[in-house]
Amino acid sequence: MKNLLIFLTFTLLTLKAQAYFPAGDSLIGDSTKVKKEEKIKKGLNFGILPIVGYTTDIGFAYGASVSMYNYGDGTIYPDYKYMLYVEYSRTTKGQGTTQIFFDSKGMIPGIRITSDISYLTELQLDFYGFNGYDAIYNIPFTEKGNPQYISKAFYYFQRKFLRVTADGDGNILGKKLRWHFGLGYYKFDIESVNIDKYNKGQKEEDKIEKADLLYDKYIKWGIIREDEKDGGDMPYLKLGLTYDTRDNENDPMKGMWDEVMFIISPKILPAQQSSFTKISVIHRQYFPIIKDRFSFAYRLAYQGTVAGRAPFYLESYMITAVSFATTIDGLGGTKTLRGILRNRIVGKGIVYGNAEFRYIFLKTVMFKQNIFFSANAFADAGSVVQKYDVPETLNGNPYPDNYFDFGAEKFHFSYGGGINLIMNRNFIISTDFGFTTDKRDGNFGFYAGIGYLF
Repeated sequence: MKNLLIFLTFTLLTLKAQAYFPAGDSLIGDSTKVKKEEKIKKGLNFGILPIVGYTTDIGFAYGASVSMYNYGDGTIYPDYKYMLYVEYSRTTKGQGTTQIFFDSKGMIPGIRITSDISYLTELQLDFYGFNGYDAIYNIPFTEKGNPQYISKAFYYFQRKFLRVTADGDGNILGKKLRWHFGLGYYKFDIESVNIDKYNKGQKEEDKIEKADLLYDKYIKWGIIREDEKDGGDMPYLKLGLTYDTRDNENDPMKGMWDEVMFIISPKILPAQQSSFTKISVIHRQYFPIIKDRFSFAYRLAYQGTVAGRAPFYLESYMITAVSFATTIDGLGGTKTLRGILRNRIVGKGIVYGNAEFRYIFLKTVMFKQNIFFSANAFADAGSVVQKYDVPETLNGNPYPDNYFDFGAEKFHFSYGGGINLIMNRNFIISTDFGFTTDKRDGNFGFYAGIGYLF
């Protein structure tokens, strides 16, 4: 009931705000013609959106965003000429987002330009070690009163992340096959959880004692290197190709959406620890079962290290062509494997997949907006296939108990369903309920946010 109330409140606030922030984890693609019963949008559209949401990963979200869309004379709707999105939000688990995002399809003929400036803070970023099941998730470590209790914050560390990006793409063969080029700069500031700040304002029984967290232990054991433990700088070059035949960017019923991206980070700044090259390969496909009502969608992906060595804090970063999502961590959680703990599956190379049925059960017009309601059922899976370097002994001696089970990694599975609200074929409010099939990945996750998973 609580989750249902969250969704209904989020829906009503969004409808009243009349915002038009598009969904999905990328921007590359084309829109379809609008059905006759839909209201065509023209010219500039402004929206102020109260941010209200909840996910198991980050807690309750609150804040506000402002968006501006230019639809021109309406002939390209639900596509747009350009958009600007500004967000300021916080969550009850200590995540903060300050973001300015711009996307233009018409400033330079034939070339799409996107840019992003974001400052993202995490007072409690999930950290369960490396290589999936090879790193044991021991719940008693976080249960106050349990003889094995260490800290409620045992599986967290703190991160501040500045992201500045500029990306462009253009046609190779029509609008389907496109090149992609991007430049970016990341700055990471990392430290153990600030226990004093965490305890501030808490009831005495809810406060946590100071202790060595998993992050601290990994530093002492040498698994996290001394020159990486505090974060660092990362300039990068992005090169890639995308192939897109979707009938709509944010609410596709049919088509394919593939991308191959290389991230190249040369060591040119003093605060860089290493140079590396990573690759991301993603295939997505959409099949209509009942026209404009019922579809099947799936995603298959691989992300791995081609050369060099990325610092530990980059191994959980999910690479896509262009990302609206401010939540960029995985594998596990709201944007990758629903129901599984965020960042549960981290390695130098990963594979993952999602399969989903989507059914639109109601179409209407409300508040002069085209409104659809849909339901979805899904199954997700993923695994580490290129392991992070973790010595199997500690200077020739075994590690303490309940930290490692070397060789245990295998596929992680989750399943579930959700209800979604689609507005003007561009803006999607999604809710997903995910369940794990193995207690080593947690139990359950609930996610209310923006956009389909893919």
